[in-house]
Amino acid sequence: MSHSHHAGHDHKHGPDCGHTAVKHNGHVDYVHDGHLHHPSGGQVEEHTFEVAGSNPAKCTPKHDCGSHAKTHTHGPGCGHEAVPHGDHTDYLVDGHLHHPHGDHCDDHGPVDVV
Repeated sequence: MSHSHHAGHDHKHGPDCGHTAVKHNGHVDYVHDGHLHHPSGGQVEEHTFEVAGSNPAKCTPKHDCGSHAKTHTHGPGCGHEAVPHGDHTDYLVDGHLHHPHGDHCDDHGPVDVV
């Protein structure tokens, strides 16, 4: 698991904190400003979805996601939450990770939103 501590984080994550909660490696993390935050022992750990198993980082040019227009481009301000995945950023769309790639978006697998 990839994580470090987020220094100076004054927001308390938990149920009803206002951030999207996702299952990750047997626990719950919170999507917060492009990070996965996990409260632990009075600190906040920074987590990253691993590139493995159901969350590969492969190109899926034939992926057709009907949840947004084909002209939609993922990036800052696109309306979808940014999520760290391996060494890159994906975007949470209807319970799965989308990654902008050329003229399409790749499907980097499901995420269990709780």
